[in-house]
Amino acid sequence: MGGGDNVLWESFNSPTSTLLPGQSLHFPQTLRAPSTKSISSYYSFVIRHFGELALVWELNVTYWRAQGHLSSFGGLVKEARFDTNGVLGLFDTGDRTVLSISSKDLEGPQVLRHLRIDSDGNLRIYSWDKVAHQWKVGWQAVDNQCNVFGSCGLYSLCGYNSSGPICDCLYEGSMNWGNDLSTVDSGSSGCRKMVDLGNCKMNASIMVLKQTVLYGLYPPLDVDLMLSEGACKEYCSNDSTCIAVTSKNDGSGVCTVKRTSFITGYRNPSVPATSFLKVCQVPQAVSAQGINPHTSFISIPISPKGYIEHEGYSQNFVEAIGLIVLLTVSGFLSIEMFVFWFFYWRQQIKAQTRIPFRKDVQMNPHYSGLIRLSYEEVVAIIANFTNQLGPSVYKGVLPNKMPVIAKVLNYSVSEKDFRNAVSTLGAMHHRNLVSVRGFCFEPNHIILLSEYVPNGSLDNWLFNMEHEQNEGNWQQRLDIALGVARAVAYLHMECQICVAHGNLKLENVLLDEKLVPKVTDFGIKSLLGNEAASSSSSESLPEKDIYMFGEMLLQIVTCKRDIMGSNLHNLVSNLNEELKLEGSKDCEGIERAVRIALWCLQNQPFLRPSISEVVKVLEGTLSVDRPPTFADFESTLKCPGVQYFCEIDPSLDMY
Repeated sequence: MGGGDNVLWESFNSPTSTLLPGQSLHFPQTLRAPSTKSISSYYSFVIRHFGELALVWELNVTYWRAQGHLSSFGGLVKEARFDTNGVLGLFDTGDRTVLSISSKDLEGPQVLRHLRIDSDGNLRIYSWDKVAHQWKVGWQAVDNQCNVFGSCGLYSLCGYNSSGPICDCLYEGSMNWGNDLSTVDSGSSGCRKMVDLGNCKMNASIMVLKQTVLYGLYPPLDVDLMLSEGACKEYCSNDSTCIAVTSKNDGSGVCTVKRTSFITGYRNPSVPATSFLKVCQVPQAVSAQGINPHTSFISIPISPKGYIEHEGYSQNFVEAIGLIVLLTVSGFLSIEMFVFWFFYWRQQIKAQTRIPFRKDVQMNPHYSGLIRLSYEEVVAIIANFTNQLGPSVYKGVLPNKMPVIAKVLNYSVSEKDFRNAVSTLGAMHHRNLVSVRGFCFEPNHIILLSEYVPNGSLDNWLFNMEHEQNEGNWQQRLDIALGVARAVAYLHMECQICVAHGNLKLENVLLDEKLVPKVTDFGIKSLLGNEAASSSSSESLPEKDIYMFGEMLLQIVTCKRDIMGSNLHNLVSNLNEELKLEGSKDCEGIERAVRIALWCLQNQPFLRPSISEVVKVLEGTLSVDRPPTFADFESTLKCPGVQYFCEIDPSLDMY
C-alpha cells in the first residue's frame, strides 16, 4: 500500500506458478514451474500474441501448444483467464474467447480448483476431492509425461513401467535422484556422465539403444540426413563432431545427428527408432558393470586422425579392389594432362581478371564486405607493423579510410579450412561482436582483419584507468557484462553451428565510444578444431566458455583481477561495505550477477547454467537461487531491504 491507501502491488496480478479461480495471466506474463535444484525453472507456460498457449523449455523449445482461432476476430491476445467453473480461457482485446480448455469435472464454482505448472513441466488443473481430502487432476496438458522436454535431465532416458513414467540412466549407478519421475523437478541434474562422449582421440565404442530416441540440449544442434540405419551409425563413427545419432525405423529413413554433449532421451517399446551413442575410451569396469543393461556396445578402433580403421577384409574383397584400381588407372593417366592444363588455364584467367583489393576499395569508399589481401597489402595498411597494440596485433587503415585491426595468427591449417572458418566468422553479425573485415592467407603469413574499436580493452578500462571513474558505476559494469553474455549467447545458440569462444577474458572484450562491449578473438580456434584437438578435459568448449564468463563477471563486479581462491572472501566483504556506504539502488542487480557468476563456476559442468539463462538473470527476467557449492559461508552478500541473499563459500581452492 502507498499513500492514501493506494495499492502499489498485489500478488493476484503477479502470478508465479499458479492461477486461482478468477485470476488472469496477462500477455506477456508467464507462469514458471517451481524448482529447487537449478538456478531457476527451465519450464514456463506462455501466451503468444497470435492466439496460442504453449509450454516451453528454456524459451526455445515448445513441447506443447494449444492454438486458438484469433484470425477470425482480427484482434490481439489480451489474457488467459482461469474461471471458477474450471475453464481456462484465452481472450482477445475485445474480450472474445479465442480458446477454452475445460477440466473433466464441471460442477460449478462450489468446487475448489487451481491451475498450476508443476516442477515436472506439465500444466494441470486440480480439483479438491471432499471425500478423499486431496487434490485430484481434472486435466493435464501433456498426457505422456515423457513428452515433456528434458523430463529426466542429462544423460538419462524417460520410459514407462507398470507404475507409470520412470527415469533411467545411460549408465548404471550414475543416477543423481530416484527413478520415480514424480520426484524429479525441472531443475534435476539428471545422471552423472561416467564416460566421455564424442570427440574421441583414440578408441571409441558405439552404444546401441533400441526403441530409443535421443535429443540434445544446450542447444539442440540436430541435423537430419537421409541414411539407412547402418549408414547412420557409420556416419557418426566417422564424424569427429558427432555425439549421437537416432535412426528412424518408421520408413522415413531419417538419421538425426546430435552434436551437443548434453544428451537425454525417450525409450518405449512403441518407439520406431534405434539410437547410437559414441562413448570414448570405455573402461572395462564400466563396460561390464556400469552400463545400463538395456544397451549393447560395438567396439570401434579410431585412428589418431579420427577415422575408423577396418581390419580383416576377405581375400575376394581385396582382389576386387585391385581389379577396380587396374581398370581405372589407365583412365586417370589419359586425362591427367588435360586436367593439368585445364586448371593452369583457369588460374591464368583468374589472375588476369582479378581486381586488386586496393583498387576495389578505392572504387567503392563504403565497401564493407569480407575481403582478401596479399601480404604486401597488409604490410602497407598497417604501416609496416609500426602501430602495435598488443602481441601480434596491429592497427591499420584501409584505403577507404576505415580503421581496422590486423592480428597475425600462428596456425598450421590448410587454406581451404581457414577460408571456410573466416567465411563463417564473416557471416556473424551482432551488436556485441567485433566484425571480421578480411584476411590474408599466404605461405608463412596468416592474418585476420577485424573492426577497430576505439576505447580499448575491458581490462584496461577496469584496472588501468583512474579509479574514481569506476566508483559507483555499477549499472555501467552490469550493462557491459550483459552485452558480453548476449554475444556469447549468439555464438552458442543463434548461429547455424554452435561456435565456442575458447578464450573468453577481459582482454578480449573491447569497448566502443559509447562503452558498448564488443567481444573479439572468437570462434577461429573452435572452427579450425585446434582447441578441441588440444583439450584433454571432458568439458565441452561451450561449458568452458560458461566457466570463463563466471570468472570475468566477478572481475567486472568487483573491479579486481584476482578473484579466485580465498581472495574471494575478502572481495565479497569489501563489496558488502561498498554497497552499504553507497546505498546503491543497483544492489539487486549486483547480487544477481554474483549468484549467477558462482553458478558458472561450478565444478560439475552440468550444474552450470546455459548462456541463455545467464542473459535472462542479468536482464532481471529470471530469478537465481543460491549456488549449492557455496552453501557453508556464514557471511552474506545482502542488499538492504531485499528479502533474499546470496551465501558464498570462502573455500574456493578447488578452482
